Amino acid sequence: MRAGIIILAFIILGIAQLNSQIDKRESSPEGRSTPDQFHALLDSAQANKRSDIDKSIDFITLALEGLSDRGNEKERALALTTLGEIYQYYKQYDLAISNYRDAQAINRTTQTAILLGQVLIRIRDYKEAESILLPLIELDGMVPYQRIQLYENLGDVYAGLGDASQAVAYYEEGLVIARKNRISPKVPDLNSKIADVYASDNRSQEAEAYYGYSLDQAAAQTPKRAVRENEKVADFYNRESRYEDEIKLRKKSLSKLGDIQVPAAESTGVSQVEDSITAQQINYKIANAYVEQDKLDEAIPYLVESIKKADSDDDLEIKKDATRKLSEVYSVKGDFSRALESYRQYVAVVDTLYQRKEREIAQAARFNREIASKQNRISSLERDRQLSQSKFELAVTQQQLFEETNRRQKWVIYSLILLILLTALAAFFFYRSNRQQKLANNLLALKSLRSQMNPHFIFNALNSVNSYIAKNDEKSANRYLSDFSLLMRAVLENSEEDFIPLSKEIELIRLYLKLEKARFPDKFDYQVKIDSEVELNQFEIPPMLLQPYVENAVWHGLRYMEDMGKLTVRVNKEKDHLQLIIEDNGIGRKQSAKLKTKHQSDQKSTGMKNIRDRIEILNKMGRHQIGVEVTDLEKDGTGTRVKLSLRNK
Repeated sequence: MRAGIIILAFIILGIAQLNSQIDKRESSPEGRSTPDQFHALLDSAQANKRSDIDKSIDFITLALEGLSDRGNEKERALALTTLGEIYQYYKQYDLAISNYRDAQAINRTTQTAILLGQVLIRIRDYKEAESILLPLIELDGMVPYQRIQLYENLGDVYAGLGDASQAVAYYEEGLVIARKNRISPKVPDLNSKIADVYASDNRSQEAEAYYGYSLDQAAAQTPKRAVRENEKVADFYNRESRYEDEIKLRKKSLSKLGDIQVPAAESTGVSQVEDSITAQQINYKIANAYVEQDKLDEAIPYLVESIKKADSDDDLEIKKDATRKLSEVYSVKGDFSRALESYRQYVAVVDTLYQRKEREIAQAARFNREIASKQNRISSLERDRQLSQSKFELAVTQQQLFEETNRRQKWVIYSLILLILLTALAAFFFYRSNRQQKLANNLLALKSLRSQMNPHFIFNALNSVNSYIAKNDEKSANRYLSDFSLLMRAVLENSEEDFIPLSKEIELIRLYLKLEKARFPDKFDYQVKIDSEVELNQFEIPPMLLQPYVENAVWHGLRYMEDMGKLTVRVNKEKDHLQLIIEDNGIGRKQSAKLKTKHQSDQKSTGMKNIRDRIEILNKMGRHQIGVEVTDLEKDGTGTRVKLSLRNK
């Protein structure tokens, strides 16, 4: 059987080898980038994202060109996701969405799904964003910052859908994670967004409370973050017509703005995600707040300062609004000459702004054409890759079809061999299981048989105790009951074992004969002889093997004698077996049979049948071979000898 299992292992190994791939890719050909080179190109694209979009896209193109025609799916998806981030930064949302979707089609990742959801929120496609973001909640293994992003985006979705309570709930979930993981930059952001939701829901009191939290938390961060939050809350005060609070907060922003280095304006022709907060903007808004309170004299210095700063920074938008507002203020005050002068400045700024807008539109159009050209190149690379992948898959399919016929023939042969071996194994296991079941049944039967002790002995023993009690012989009753309990305990303990040491069986026989001698003191004497060569603890026999024969000798041989009988139990060691002999000089088997009542005859039949059944089962189990020989001791039929031989197989 062991040889069959070895053959089966070799067959399974051969089948596994037949199923291995026919062709494996060799090392990357010349011109293909290594993983380190690929990631270096993506890092370069990210580094140039804010300063030069052309370079960023060129680096992405080089990274994609360096990938092989097939495989590298994770790297390809990562490159497309990075390209989507670049487009998102420059508000090219359609291109960003297209690249995010392509990346997800190649290799789905949590981060790409979150970025796609962000862009959909920017274009106010809240339902589509919800369908993408909601399933991510159930994902495991998300890092805390990603989880915060997810809850923040979901809050933005429901804020856009007008569900204030759901939006606040998700923002709060994000806050819990941010605080727990000490991601402090997100704490003021989320508090500020909660305030925005309450403000849009006309719950000014709750909004002001959360704006207060965000102001305190932003103050502990960078000056730029603090100024941006100040301006956001000031806008809220403006909507609530709380102009004094607005002015106070904007003046704080002006004092902090000197610590912020504003980068030079970029001439890409497109605007980035966030507009910078400038001194001219803040001065203009402070002036407006004063105008709303009819404090025109206080407004004029801030309008003048706004125009001055705007002129210095070439900020024509703010300069246009500030000069117009200054003209209106002078007109209301009745200073028409200054009003006219400011208005002329306003007209000149409008003309200059108009010309600049035309140039920016032309520049933006050119920028869009360049971006489209670069995107077309990347799309062309993807189409070429897909075509090459299709050709490769077709070639592999043809090769597989060519080899499939031979493989199927081999499969049939090996399957037949495998089936034969499995059938043989099944037959072996069935045989072994059947044998084990028979052994279990035999053990159960043995346990049942050996647990059956002659109930008449128990009843008679209890009657003996009763007779002692009736005679007020308390000492004899106690002694007899103590010996009886020892015997019963030994019987119960031994009944749980399949084999016990011979010493325990002899001890049980001695206890039994001691009790029977106490009951029939004038009927017999007994003797237990152990051969000096026999070490009782070295031999094991089935429990309760001798007791039924000893009981039979007392009850059916010696009990009916008029003179004193004798019972001998001997244990001898022969060459290859152990011999157990039980002899009595009682009335003999024939005379005993004549004296028995019908009930006693049935009882004997049952007791002897049990012992015969036990010996038959033990011989079948094969551990010992037990032989039993019952003969008359004398020629006239008196006396009985029972000889049991116990031989190891």
